[in-house]
Amino acid sequence: MIDVSRLEVLVTLAREGSVTAAADELHLSQPTVSHHLRRLEAETGATLVTRVGRGVRLTEAGERLARRGEEILGLLSVADAELAAATSLQTGTVRLAVFPSGVATLGPRILGELAERHPGLSLDLREAEPPEAEKLLLAGEVDLAIAFRYPQQESTSAVNVEVMGEDPLYLVTAAGPGAAGAAGADGAEAGAAPAGQRAVGTMPAVTIPELARFADDTWMAGCERCRGYLMSTCERAGFEPRIAFASDDYVAAQALIAVGHGVTVLPRMALAAHRHPGVALTPVEGASRAITLLTLGRPPLPPALAAVAEIAREACSGTVV
Repeated sequence: MIDVSRLEVLVTLAREGSVTAAADELHLSQPTVSHHLRRLEAETGATLVTRVGRGVRLTEAGERLARRGEEILGLLSVADAELAAATSLQTGTVRLAVFPSGVATLGPRILGELAERHPGLSLDLREAEPPEAEKLLLAGEVDLAIAFRYPQQESTSAVNVEVMGEDPLYLVTAAGPGAAGAAGADGAEAGAAPAGQRAVGTMPAVTIPELARFADDTWMAGCERCRGYLMSTCERAGFEPRIAFASDDYVAAQALIAVGHGVTVLPRMALAAHRHPGVALTPVEGASRAITLLTLGRPPLPPALAAVAEIAREACSGTVV
């Protein structure tokens, strides 16, 4: 039987990269960390670490056990939260990780609804891109996560993934004189927006093959996951985009595009969070990202987590398709 505290030492070593750093993180002495590692090797019958110079490195078996150990420790954290959760929903704190544009669009709605329905519960909101949010969930540092994913992107099998909606993508270009992206014929912005959010006005949609019209333009790329989808989408349109600027700051990207520095595609939620008046938006048919709820463990969720999850679903349904 593997000792959980020794498993935590291995997981921390894998994350921190050295015995010294792992000892500091766990508030243990270096000899104690080394002792736990030797005992864990004795328990498993496997060589988990090997000495390299003055440090150590995980073996293949050690890396495999560390990955599985991270999942186990995350599930234990969930079990602890379940035992501690107040069935009456009168008290408690739910830790929620949300990607940046989701914080701006979903965050206020979730906080407001939770305060109204369950005033005894509090929400610890943490901004995190999807890969980081998944790691925080597995490490037991958050209870729930709202993330996004593009086609062909998957989460680890240890995480439960629920698709709450689709967030359509828009081609973002500089708004020229009389551009329809800013307003409709009557001067009002097109497209309805959820309460408290700015409308996302649009021009008639383009298909993915029609993006080839912009093959000679410079393009803006977002985070690694977004960039991968942009590259594959342009490939479907028959060209390779010339990337001139890469940043996950959608405010900066729009500001540069507004003065004629390139084009890009951005999701509706990012544009609802911030819309530069100098850009025109055109929906891209068949291009979207999924908005997902990430959880650990078997359903049902503990009452407090279930309450926040339900509010997140409702907020998402009012913000995305």
